[in-house]
Amino acid sequence: MTSNDTAVLRVAGRPVGRYVSRPELPVRLSPRPYLHPVTTLAGTAVTELSPADHLHHLGVGVAVPDVEGFNFWGGRTYVRDQGPTELDNHGSQRHVAFQLRDPDGFVEELRWVVAGAELLRERRTVGATELTETAWALDLTFSLTNVTSGPLSIGSPATNGRPGAAYGGFFWRARKEAAAPDVVTAGTEGEAEIHGRTADWLALTGATWTLVFAGATDATRRDPWFVRTAEYPGVGSSLAYDARLPIPPGETVVRRVVTVVADGRLDRDAAASLVRKAVSP
Repeated sequence: MTSNDTAVLRVAGRPVGRYVSRPELPVRLSPRPYLHPVTTLAGTAVTELSPADHLHHLGVGVAVPDVEGFNFWGGRTYVRDQGPTELDNHGSQRHVAFQLRDPDGFVEELRWVVAGAELLRERRTVGATELTETAWALDLTFSLTNVTSGPLSIGSPATNGRPGAAYGGFFWRARKEAAAPDVVTAGTEGEAEIHGRTADWLALTGATWTLVFAGATDATRRDPWFVRTAEYPGVGSSLAYDARLPIPPGETVVRRVVTVVADGRLDRDAAASLVRKAVSP
């Protein structure tokens, strides 16, 4: 661990991820904690922070473009019948405290705030586990509780009229290389076939690395995957794919995504085997 604001995840004594809990970022980027850099055990970086193509992509974290009309994703807001629009509606995720901090993980409490008002309270649990000599797993769970007196709902550009843009939830901005990464599931391959569909796991493979994402709860597995490879390399969940996700007052939404971070280009059998090991009780 470093300062009170930064945690370093370690696997077998090796640093594999840096978590910044209080980043100094412009309001337009919807300031929020993030993991970057995240690396393989051999030290290959597999995340990007504020790349030129999308300055609001911040490594690995949780981001939602529409919480009752407020932007916790960053950048422009998609407005129905108008398109991407610059609005003064950005919220921020504010670190409250680490309830637990160990070299292999932490438990954090956060407040989702806009214009001084708290909408959501989050409990985030992050853990790092060694799987093999060349692979480890990042286990991230987030619980969002509506702390207001009225109903809230989570939306996306898709629910606001932009087909195919149902991003929002867990999001991993991967390393951009000269060639676009490959993406496969157990039964299909390619961005066009996988994006917007459910799958027990999906693997994103670069030149010398593989990321295997898996929903680890029934609710998480019901969320379609958001996948980009051609425009940029990124994988996330879709909390609001074709309808807004309601959160009544006092109610909580929980999601858990486990990501295998491996050196080398894994085939389907190897990816499936590591995922089973990563999510097993």
